Amino acid sequence: LTQAPALPATTLSPYCYTYMFWGCTSLTQAPELPATTLASRCYSNMFNGCTSLTQAPALPATTLAEGCYYAMFSGCTSLTQAPALPATTLAEGCYRSMFNRCTSLTKAPNMLPATILVDNCYRFMFEFTAIMAIPRIMATTYATDSCKGMFDDVKTLNVYSSSGPGHTYGWTAPASTYCSGMFGSDDGESEWAKLDGSNFPNSGTPTEGVTYYFATV
Repeated sequence: LTQAPALPATTLSPYCYTYMFWGCTSLTQAPELPATTLASRCYSNMFNGCTSLTQAPALPATTLAEGCYYAMFSGCTSLTQAPALPATTLAEGCYRSMFNRCTSLTKAPNMLPATILVDNCYRFMFEFTAIMAIPRIMATTYATDSCKGMFDDVKTLNVYSSSGPGHTYGWTAPASTYCSGMFGSDDGESEWAKLDGSNFPNSGTPTEGVTYYFATV
């Protein structure tokens, strides 16, 4: 399959597009996805393993559903840039593993605007990617494992414990319970991001109250 059909639906049902293009290794372009009313697992694994896909479609929904984007682009090794993710209302596991193993992905969204996180919402979201800077995380309320493994095995990240030239964003760690393993998931195959700063522990769990800065220098 080299070309996807149009998918004009704006209101989805549970599992409607799950695995729809899974393993379509010749698919180079995704269809437009205009839906703004999502449902449980609606896009789960939709493009998993589409190794020729170079561009992700816009995802305009602002209210998400349980697991709606789970592993949506996992293994899309030609994808270089993530789309904007404007959602402000999240659901359990909504972004889990969304870009996992997108090994050419260098640019994450500029911002993740949701202020209230839920269980597993960002878990493994950018694991094994090549992003150069993390999104601006606007969360003020966290949940259990909401960020676990979010940046696990991202070897292109540099994490600093103090600001300086070239730093892109300062993120103050909330309670460690809620962001445990953000830079390492203890999955047996983890190699942490590049760490520069005595305050950052080798376990991948940020220290509560410490501000970390991210840069490519």
